[in-house]
Amino acid sequence: MCGDHLATTRLGCTSCGTEVSGLFAPCSYCGLGGADRDMLRVFLAARGNMKELERFLGVSYPTARQRFAELLDRLGLVEPATPPPATSDSAAEVLRRLASGELEVDEAASLLG
Repeated sequence: MCGDHLATTRLGCTSCGTEVSGLFAPCSYCGLGGADRDMLRVFLAARGNMKELERFLGVSYPTARQRFAELLDRLGLVEPATPPPATSDSAAEVLRRLASGELEVDEAASLLG
């Protein structure tokens, strides 16, 4: 492959064998993996309740928010977050950012040194 995007030009029914050819618009949701589709399904069924997503994923609230933000990024629905520049944050500020989900545990540990 040349590395360019592939175009869908044929669709077929696995039951009856009917085929349709043409140039079909891509579906950004169709390219998601199973785990991402499940996460999106739970989020939509819960009407956007992030606490339900937290329970489904079995992770903390900030981690659930982060994973959902990553899903939105994969779908091209938000601009990727730019991490703040490394600074000499106070320990209290690092812990606040960790609690709010702005930092992962490893990042906070490295800032706390």
